[in-house]
Amino acid sequence: MLFLSRSGKQLAVAIGCACLVAFGFLPGVPGAAAKSSAKHASSPPVLSSRTEMVAVPVSVTDGKGNFVSGLTVRDFTVIDNGQSQPITFFEQQDSPVTVGLLIDHSGSMGPKLPEVGAAISSLAASSNPRDQMFVIDFGDTVSIGLFDGHSFTSNPSQIEHAITSVWARGRTALYDSIAEGMTHLKLGQWNKRALIIVSDGGDNASHYKFNQILEMAHSSHAAIYAIGLVSESGQEENPDVLRKLARDTGGLAFFPGPHDSIAALSDEIARDLRSQYMLGFAPPKQSGAAAFHKLTIKVNAAGRGKLRVRARAGYTVATSSISGSPGQSADQTENGSP
Repeated sequence: MLFLSRSGKQLAVAIGCACLVAFGFLPGVPGAAAKSSAKHASSPPVLSSRTEMVAVPVSVTDGKGNFVSGLTVRDFTVIDNGQSQPITFFEQQDSPVTVGLLIDHSGSMGPKLPEVGAAISSLAASSNPRDQMFVIDFGDTVSIGLFDGHSFTSNPSQIEHAITSVWARGRTALYDSIAEGMTHLKLGQWNKRALIIVSDGGDNASHYKFNQILEMAHSSHAAIYAIGLVSESGQEENPDVLRKLARDTGGLAFFPGPHDSIAALSDEIARDLRSQYMLGFAPPKQSGAAAFHKLTIKVNAAGRGKLRVRARAGYTVATSSISGSPGQSADQTENGSP
């Protein structure tokens, strides 16, 4: 497993993007392959940026926090800026995900890395076998891994080795690592995307600022999950950063205590990703400057009781082309209220 320097990584990303453009694969915005139907697909399509559609991953749980399966397209309602929109794409299968694993390798993380490596390996083993995963390690600088010459892997052993073979050192460039992760996700094949951050949330070495990262998160298709390893001292730690990033993108943030299992939390993230519904709809046409659309997802399933929906709370429509991008996210009950 090799790591690229920043300059080498940027060259690899540029080459990868050029190849994707040449073959017409720019994943992330559902398009022609997603056809305007709400049928259950046998395998998730690789979607083109040329057709206008907003894709929304949705998690539905009951009053006890259990995932609710077996819902149909008729049980969901999508409301865009107060107007109901017809659902033109619906998927309820365990579809593969492009996942970035952002692992804090700053000096304070040294004693925790073996457990973190084992936990993330457990996540990889319990995920969809077609998931595409990559590892970014960050301390003073940010490094992105290559697995036998490839940018992605689904091999749990390679994932664990990528995490535990790098020495903990120096300060924490969390925001820079998120920026790199958002960029690398675009090279993935699958439309469902996520970043999983294992860190204390502190940052003292990044070039990016938090408001820049938050803006990137709002315009990305990725949900952000976080496992915050916060110490009792709390020095240079900022768990609120992890909470906000997770909430705004429809993900989850966990803060285990000294006796809690990181592996159990990573498995919970894997279950959340595998249990999501995927809804797609065509956004209203517009002209002028980019605008944020408030999004509400409602579920009304007879006999299921009061259900809770977790999804992003909006998306941004660009001027040149309409494409879904996460704005904020919110937990919503079945009537759409927080």
